[in-house]
Amino acid sequence: MTDPYPAGPPPGQPTPATGAPRQEEPSLGQLLGAVTADLQKLFRQELELAKVEMRTEAVKTGKAAGMLGGAGFAAYMVLLFGSLALVYGLANVMDTGWAALLVTVVWAVVAAVLYVLGRSRMREVSPKPEQTIETLKEDAQWARHPTR
Repeated sequence: MTDPYPAGPPPGQPTPATGAPRQEEPSLGQLLGAVTADLQKLFRQELELAKVEMRTEAVKTGKAAGMLGGAGFAAYMVLLFGSLALVYGLANVMDTGWAALLVTVVWAVVAAVLYVLGRSRMREVSPKPEQTIETLKEDAQWARHPTR
């Protein structure tokens, strides 16, 4: 006996073997639409990841800049109290001048600590979003070879 449906029954008609309706295969347009939607979603996710990375780096930069600003203020105080110490020391060599010099040394230590901390934090800042670049490379690799 020959099969009345050599390519299978029409869509929606039950198949003789299982009795279940035959499923339509998606058209090229539907497949292209699905791929386009997936690429749009991927692009939006990559863009969001880049934004998050840039915000994180901006926070690090702000903190490092604040410490460098603090070091600048402390250096200003070193000059101010150093000048006062020099004035008092030269005017009359008394305890007042040495006290001002001691305050100057304290401010010098504060300035040095803030500078070292700010410089080390500034070195940690990366201007480019490393994680986003890595995932974009992976996406490009996948797009070239989707079966791997």
